[in-house]
Amino acid sequence: MSTATSPEATDEQAPEPKNGFDRFFEISKRRSTLGTEIRGGLVTFVTMAYIVILNPIILGGTKDVVGNVLQNQQVAAVTALTAGVMTILFGLVSRLPFAFAAGLGINSFLAASVVGQLTWPEAMGLVVINGLIIVLLSATGLRRMIMDAIPMELKIAITVGIGLFIAFIGFVDSGLVTATGFASPPVGLGVGGSIATVPVLMFVLTLLLAGVLMARKVKAALLIALVSGTVVAMIIEAIWHIGARGDKNPSGWGMSVPTLPSQWLSVPDLSLVGQVDLVTSWGRIGAIACIMLVFTLVFTNFFDAMGTMTGLAEEAGLSDGKGNFPRLKSALIVEGVGAVLGGSTSSSSNTVFVESASGIGEGARTGVANLVTGALFLLAMFLTPLTSIVPSEVAAAALVVVGALMMSQIRRIGLGDMSVLIPVFVTVVIMPFTYSIANGIGAGFIAWVIVRSLSGKARLISPLLWIVAAGFAIYFARGPIEQLIGG
Repeated sequence: MSTATSPEATDEQAPEPKNGFDRFFEISKRRSTLGTEIRGGLVTFVTMAYIVILNPIILGGTKDVVGNVLQNQQVAAVTALTAGVMTILFGLVSRLPFAFAAGLGINSFLAASVVGQLTWPEAMGLVVINGLIIVLLSATGLRRMIMDAIPMELKIAITVGIGLFIAFIGFVDSGLVTATGFASPPVGLGVGGSIATVPVLMFVLTLLLAGVLMARKVKAALLIALVSGTVVAMIIEAIWHIGARGDKNPSGWGMSVPTLPSQWLSVPDLSLVGQVDLVTSWGRIGAIACIMLVFTLVFTNFFDAMGTMTGLAEEAGLSDGKGNFPRLKSALIVEGVGAVLGGSTSSSSNTVFVESASGIGEGARTGVANLVTGALFLLAMFLTPLTSIVPSEVAAAALVVVGALMMSQIRRIGLGDMSVLIPVFVTVVIMPFTYSIANGIGAGFIAWVIVRSLSGKARLISPLLWIVAAGFAIYFARGPIEQLIGG
């Protein structure tokens, strides 16, 4: 849960480190304990483990331009491998509790829009190029300059928007909110307006249990709720055999059925590692088309990660008064490395996962939590069947709780000024409404520079923010621009 104290204030009052490990990770300095960090890392893994199942569903089976497909078992193995390596690396370098995995926005973009034009190795080559550009921007300090140019009100709005976004993810994953299939309303409550299904009921019970335990300040509240919900779900499934959700079974479990697997161990297939082509795509579809694809990847990767890290640092109480956090430059560089490594392993760009907020909500404040989460991801390569034990409905409860915690940051923004209220509101609502952190940030930036400047406050706006807002305007208009160039 977030704190109101700055890192500097905490440093003055913090107890002396107990040993070298404590000193390196600043466990005592950040008012945490080893047990708390382990619990936080475990909770983060539980709420993120679905990516080992979901990423293969998104990437696997999709034919590229020559008809080749990535096999689900291959994608699952490299997804767990890359997430484990990047999470541990980020924990060691930045010493922050922000876990990594394949970014859902980019993997969907690759499957839906890129591999129809390129082969999978060529598509992953563009992901690598995107990562190298982000590393360069981070190493030169430009990415930090952009973060510094963002007003504090927008930084807090990003945190609040992310809170609503991950809460919305939780509601969708739980089955409480579903697509209606109609133009209006696009989403509705449960199945046909009813939430009288066992999986949704398990979400509600887990959510209430987590809320009560946290209200009573019980240690390991989220972990207790997740474990309890999973155990009860397994018992229910063993008795009633609800099964997986589908067209013929709309009341079934979502992403995974809570049963013990018949096979516990599996040998990971890592044959996709190194299957990347940096050159051929430029000749296949032309330089302009490649540049537009890379532009889209960079904008999505750059601002998704920047917004997520800003929000997570705020929630962990690790930000200073300007929204910066410890080892910011190294954190930004390593995040770019996640795209490079993700492309090199064909798992798609790996970036900071907003679900890390669940571990922070459990009390994680240091990179030790990342060591735990990363180790569990590496173990998941061999225990892939076990990642399906926790049903998405149970894991979703943690996301909703943490979303509520992050939303509470809105109290720090003075909303009496309409030139602040409108950009903040746009930032906050567009993230969940469009299912994209980058979209919310971009819309907020554009609204800020327009509304503030036309309100007579143009001199207070950083020139860099004008440039970034213009870049987002191009990003949002990239469809017509691509058609114009192509025509």
